Amino acid sequence: MDFELATIDYIIIALFILITVGVGVGFSKKAGKDISSFFVGGRNLPWYIAGTSMVATTFAADTPLAVTELVAQGGIAGNWLWWNMLAGGMLTTFFFARYWRRAQVITDIELIGLRYSGKAARFLRVFRALYLGLFMNALIIGWVNVALMALLQVFFNIPESQLLWWVALAMVIVVLYSATSGLLGVAFTDVIQFVIAMAGTIVLAFIVLDAEPIGGIAGLKAQLPSWALDFFPKISADQSVAEVGGTLTLGLGSFLAYITIQWWASWYPGSEPGGGGYVVQRMSSARSEKDSIYATLFFQIAHYCLRPWPWIIVALCALVLYPDLSEGDKKLGYVMAMKDYLPDGLKGLLLVAFFSAYMSTISTQLNWATSYLINDVYKEFISKEASDRDLVMASRIGTLLLMLVALYVTSLIGSIAAVWRFIIECGAGLGLVLILRWYWWRINAWSEISATIAPFVAYALSVYGFGWSFPNSFFFTVGFTTIVWLVVTFMTRPTDRAVLQKFYNTIRPDGNWKPFRSPEEKHQSKIGKLLICWLSAIALAYATLFLTGSIIFREWSEAVVYAVILVVSLVILKRTSDQVKIFAD
Repeated sequence: MDFELATIDYIIIALFILITVGVGVGFSKKAGKDISSFFVGGRNLPWYIAGTSMVATTFAADTPLAVTELVAQGGIAGNWLWWNMLAGGMLTTFFFARYWRRAQVITDIELIGLRYSGKAARFLRVFRALYLGLFMNALIIGWVNVALMALLQVFFNIPESQLLWWVALAMVIVVLYSATSGLLGVAFTDVIQFVIAMAGTIVLAFIVLDAEPIGGIAGLKAQLPSWALDFFPKISADQSVAEVGGTLTLGLGSFLAYITIQWWASWYPGSEPGGGGYVVQRMSSARSEKDSIYATLFFQIAHYCLRPWPWIIVALCALVLYPDLSEGDKKLGYVMAMKDYLPDGLKGLLLVAFFSAYMSTISTQLNWATSYLINDVYKEFISKEASDRDLVMASRIGTLLLMLVALYVTSLIGSIAAVWRFIIECGAGLGLVLILRWYWWRINAWSEISATIAPFVAYALSVYGFGWSFPNSFFFTVGFTTIVWLVVTFMTRPTDRAVLQKFYNTIRPDGNWKPFRSPEEKHQSKIGKLLICWLSAIALAYATLFLTGSIIFREWSEAVVYAVILVVSLVILKRTSDQVKIFAD
């Protein structure tokens, strides 16, 4: 191995590890009270802790590398392949955050027991707990581990045969504090890790911009092709995939798939339609309904508007600094810039930033997945009489076992992109059920079961039967799944009325719940006003994103336009949200 770090770099890394483990040990007593304390922190997190923890979780070791690759292939506009998911996130903020906090669940899967009835509900709860907690969680951790392996290999020249052992060491450190401290330790270390990670990426952006080959923003713009700086993709009548080495170009079908359908139709970790996974875990851990809404709103703005720009700047610089990288290695331009341009001390800081991003994601994935296995399988169906102490111990053991499963899956993953495509398409069509179960009483457990299984059938038919690729396979999967779950819904019996009545009394949802409202209840739908809040918040977020970019690249006329949109959308959001009291206690 060829380690290129100075003593100060090692000291910085060691201090970071000690602080992280120390925070975990400090919260161990509070986490050990019961599984509510272990998995949702006693439901007492302020919005800024819960929201920052959400943002930190979505910042993994693979994220800057992925953005670097997107920019290399499609310029700044290449980021629309994930920027499009903002609409779904804002939907959760205004339509579902309050409901999730009101439900008082530990996991999103626990909602199945509150919303549905019968053997189908019990099967669905176990199936989704195992599917998400074991299978999907292992895939997610696996692709994050693969990105960390790329970082280690480039930075330290570690032989490929040894990479998995170093990743295992990193996961052991994560398990030491996450299994000890539960969500409280995970959330508070997330905040520390996020601050370090963002500080490190901002420092890197400034240093690389000032490097002699770049010469600041003006020099960067002068050396880049114009397509690299376009904020918006091109729409083509005959092309369905992005161009490599030009502004992101989408065929009409791909545009419709990404921009108008994917955000509500597809289940995707961290962007589940209606909320799910660790986002629900953080909303459930918030100390009030208002805190859950503020946390998710902060998450959307920080995730989509503020955090990407330091990554994008370094990615653009990498196009100038490393023009000869092959297409498969474009993403490594970020790590190479770290290695080549950071002085001693700052190398350690940036490595700590990457390790922080990695650890915040892995700790959340382990804690979140274990919550499914313990709360929704072990406690509910295997050991109903288990004491609080036994459940906490089972949670800690489960965290360790999940680490071992994830390490094994890591060794099998050859392509991060392949895993990403699989998750997107095999969750296509499920999203509408996850949204409507809150607003339409007729949705039952069989609706969700069929909507979970149908995408796998449709994906197999479209890819292996018809030979289709994205977006045709995606459209087919969404359409097929929607037809299947609608037919199944009307062919099966509704959820038991007593269960539906209890759900309505607990949540007080809007929408089609008339059979369960008392005659004396005066119901006035807020859906119209919430739609205005949602649309204005989307406009606010995108305006913030592009205003920041325009200021960075000194495009002042564009900055004025985005500033006006930002102010107008903020005023509309404030007035409309006051009318429906969305941010009230």
